[in-house]
Amino acid sequence: MVKTVRLEPISQATSVETNGNLLSVLINKDLDVLKECGGRGMCATCHIYVKDGMDALSPVNRREQRTLEVITTCKPNSRLACQARVLKDGVVVELPPGMYVNSIKDIEALIGRRAEQDLLHPITGQVLVEAGKLITRSMMKQIEDTTSFNVGQYFSQSSEH
Repeated sequence: MVKTVRLEPISQATSVETNGNLLSVLINKDLDVLKECGGRGMCATCHIYVKDGMDALSPVNRREQRTLEVITTCKPNSRLACQARVLKDGVVVELPPGMYVNSIKDIEALIGRRAEQDLLHPITGQVLVEAGKLITRSMMKQIEDTTSFNVGQYFSQSSEH
């Protein structure tokens, strides 16, 4: 059976097989989702908000709960698209504003330009650069000094717990 999912703020409805995850919906709509952890529920790059139909999704598992706890933009209606499976119709998903970055090099390439949208950390969802801000070398140094981008190391540490 096929279920319908609505994506906001882009106002698009799309179909997904029953028990299919929301990540497949985002990918099918050509939305820029990093899938940094490969869909294992260990990063923030597929973090979404469920505006309606939370009860039409599979329950949150322990791994997803642990990951949601470190996402700085987490709300009570937050889910990881890779872990949320669609069981019934009526799901309305809102995509968080901003763009996740793979590494510090993604931001370095923008030095001297203004960020077109919030640039977000791939694990925590923390806003590294606000939309409209000019990206400078001093800003880059501050981000490098305060932010770890070793995603591989983060995942290997998480899998040990």
